[in-house]
Amino acid sequence: MALPLASVQLYSLASEFSADMHGSLERLAAIGFTTVEAFDFVGRPAEIRSALDATGIVASTGHAPLLSDELWTPDGAIPTPEPGVVFEAAAAIGMTTVFDPFVAPERWLTEDGVADIAERLNRAADVAATFGLSVGYHNHAQEFVASFGDQSAYERFIELTDERVQIELDLFWAQTGGQDVTALAARLAGRLTAVHVKDGIIPAVNPWGPDGAKFSSDSLDQRHPGTGEVPLAESLRANDSIQYAVIEYDHAPGDVFDDIAAGFTFLRDGGFVA
Repeated sequence: MALPLASVQLYSLASEFSADMHGSLERLAAIGFTTVEAFDFVGRPAEIRSALDATGIVASTGHAPLLSDELWTPDGAIPTPEPGVVFEAAAAIGMTTVFDPFVAPERWLTEDGVADIAERLNRAADVAATFGLSVGYHNHAQEFVASFGDQSAYERFIELTDERVQIELDLFWAQTGGQDVTALAARLAGRLTAVHVKDGIIPAVNPWGPDGAKFSSDSLDQRHPGTGEVPLAESLRANDSIQYAVIEYDHAPGDVFDDIAAGFTFLRDGGFVA
């Protein structure tokens, strides 16, 4: 099987990218990236596409809310557009898959809530197909708080979504949710299209669990891939359906471009990417 491509979630450098799209992408290209994962792209597709084309990078995947009225980030919420508007922008940029990056914690606590999330994403897949796109879901840690019988809410969601709904597994956040992430990556089989290659010291308490306290991205101790507590190498080797290994920092420990370059070196030197 072909190795994944190295990518980077542009949320990691949100301020730098907004200030200078072309310059930011040039720096990523110099590191070695040929593809990126877009964030906050719906209101500026032409500008982003122009910067991508000028630097020879593509945005194969992107994050945008498909199931919520607001997109949560650790530092505030962003109002969301209709799915059709999202897909139109994604298609203009040249994406293949749009991942919903966050669904509110309370919606994962009941079986009816999880069923509703899955049904909505299945319907979004129908709309996305009319634009030549696929949809998927990217986890944090709230999906692992509730269990129904011997299934986590996340695993119930996987069971209820169509096979065409793709999965992007954030390894740091899944481990924060108490998961054996290597085993989870293997169980996702052909559904696992992308992983977020994110490392650091796992929070002692799941921020979305019953004992969680309010937090922001600044409270996270995230580190260069391969230097924290997440079994990245084992997880990347656990599933041969992964197409994108996506570097992301919710809280970059230093200069963000240096931190991203360290992640790329980990992927390249470890033989994890093409």
